[in-house]
Amino acid sequence: MNNKNTIIGLVLIFAIFIGYTYLMSPTKEQLVEQKRKADSMYILNVQKQHSMISAIAREKAIAVSKEKEKFIARGEKVDSVTLVRMTMKGELGVFANAAAGKDKSFSVENDVFKLNFISRGGKIGRVELKKYLTWDKKPLVLMDSDSLNFGISFFSNNRTINTNSLYFQPFWPDATQNGQSAMKVSGKDSIRFGMRLYTAASDTSFNRDQYIEFLYTIRGNDYMLRYTVNFVGMDQAIDAGNKFLVLTWNDNLRSLEKSLKMEQMTSTLYYKYDQDKVDYISETKDEERYLKNEKIKWFAFKQQFFTSILISDTYLTEPRLRTFKPLSGPHGILKNMFAEAGIPYSGKDTKSLGMSMYFGPNKFYNLKHYQLDLEKQIPLGWGFFLMAWINIYAVIPVFTFFGNLGWNYGIIILVLTILLKIILFPIAYKTYKSSAKMRVLKPDIDELAKKFPKKDDAMKKQQATMDLYKKAGVNPMAGCIPMLLQFPILIAMFRFFPSSIELRQQSFLWATDLSSYDSIWTFPNGFSLPWYGNHISLFALLMTISSIIYTRINDQMMGSTQQQMPGMKTMMYMMPVMFLFWFNDYSSGLSYYYLLANLLTFAQIYLIRAFLDEKKLHAQIEANKKKPVKKSGFQKRLEDMAKQKGLPSKR
Repeated sequence: MNNKNTIIGLVLIFAIFIGYTYLMSPTKEQLVEQKRKADSMYILNVQKQHSMISAIAREKAIAVSKEKEKFIARGEKVDSVTLVRMTMKGELGVFANAAAGKDKSFSVENDVFKLNFISRGGKIGRVELKKYLTWDKKPLVLMDSDSLNFGISFFSNNRTINTNSLYFQPFWPDATQNGQSAMKVSGKDSIRFGMRLYTAASDTSFNRDQYIEFLYTIRGNDYMLRYTVNFVGMDQAIDAGNKFLVLTWNDNLRSLEKSLKMEQMTSTLYYKYDQDKVDYISETKDEERYLKNEKIKWFAFKQQFFTSILISDTYLTEPRLRTFKPLSGPHGILKNMFAEAGIPYSGKDTKSLGMSMYFGPNKFYNLKHYQLDLEKQIPLGWGFFLMAWINIYAVIPVFTFFGNLGWNYGIIILVLTILLKIILFPIAYKTYKSSAKMRVLKPDIDELAKKFPKKDDAMKKQQATMDLYKKAGVNPMAGCIPMLLQFPILIAMFRFFPSSIELRQQSFLWATDLSSYDSIWTFPNGFSLPWYGNHISLFALLMTISSIIYTRINDQMMGSTQQQMPGMKTMMYMMPVMFLFWFNDYSSGLSYYYLLANLLTFAQIYLIRAFLDEKKLHAQIEANKKKPVKKSGFQKRLEDMAKQKGLPSKR
């Protein structure tokens, strides 16, 4: 009766909880109104930014117009570019000539990506990864100039100069590429391309002997490129008091994957302390960190499967790092990433600053190859060494080996599951054998229950039960410990599968993408269940059913132990149902793995049951009961101490 009441109570609580969540959820009209307000706020913020930009542009236009009137009054002619440069002279000093120009584009393509460099800022304006597509089969653009702010700030004659808004001139160190706007490199070859920010020689000309150069070196088959900042003749142009130059990188990352929710949960800003650990900003909330008096080696704008990294040859100091999720605007922005850090600079002694950039996939071996702890961006369970080892030495090698052979990843996950089950078979055998012993002892346990029927005798009953286990040579925890040893494997898979780029866009059976959810049916008219979603994931559903069946089989195997804790028994049945709500929007590859693990466990149970003779096991337990119980060393020492003190020893 108590069992029945417990089940009814839990079901009612669960039903009330779901009903309350559903009733308190906003209606379709309220959701539309919330989105309208969010969009309005987003558009308003964009309009404010545009208004500020327009105001600055108007001020500059007025200044240019006044300067033009002076030329007209003198009867002189002047072009608009020269006018802008002359007008900005007071604001930019020797860099005024770089205030105006044409925003030209130059491309360098290698085997893995295509880079576009733009004159304004001398920066990389676009990164397209050639071997990957977005979830809707469009070119995968990791970075775009529409939302990019990248530059170096410094003081020049007490003026603040930021390279992001100034126009650079192209430079080709390799004579064979001179003048080309589109370049290619492949294999082990490399190519260099430079952008130079010149100082002014006059109002209309540049000083070719004074410049800041952004030199990019791209290798043919590498996602990593060299980024070197060279200073030539800049002793007078950059104030001697500059101890640090300030590098700023601000970008709005765009959604690339099927599940925006999962993508936002796995995207954040990572960084590595100089000569120390890797850390990251919260993935689930907006956060800003100012690491005062700290040095970092690199920082990364990490998305679910791809990352953009800037690495210093020395270090970056006192970084200010920020991520935030914008309001639901019309542009499909995933998150905003912001990083600002100081670069050591010592005036005339600094001729160049060496850095590197990585634009590519979060592949474990790719990132580990650089020996900079870049692979720590992949969630392998680094906080607990055992989980990390499982992924590093089992999951990833199996994925890589069979993936290179061209196998379907649904089959690879099956092979991985079988291999893990073979390795863990001794644990499974020990678990089942312990359960069998408990079943054999069930009649004796029932006799003890009759002997001590009162609640006041609970302690006596427990003591008698433990004595029975000891005489029979049974460890009641033997079945739990092996299960605990398997738990790190389940958590390791839970962390890795949703971020495994190996599973990205890999189809199997009805699942089109094993890294995302598999949907066999979508609810009509925008209907969505609280915490469940608007679709049905079949792998998650099958995993839940198999988990309930496994719980039932395990309950039958454990016998008497479960009868002593009916509440826990009921909770074990409820847990798979609760997990269904979580896994419905999770990686279908992970649900598929858990389903396979359950099915193979069923096979193991029936295989062991076929070869384990429970009658023989019963005879062995009966023989153990007749043997004298061997005292432990600890118990013997206690008895010896009692004898020395003249106390009666405990028998």
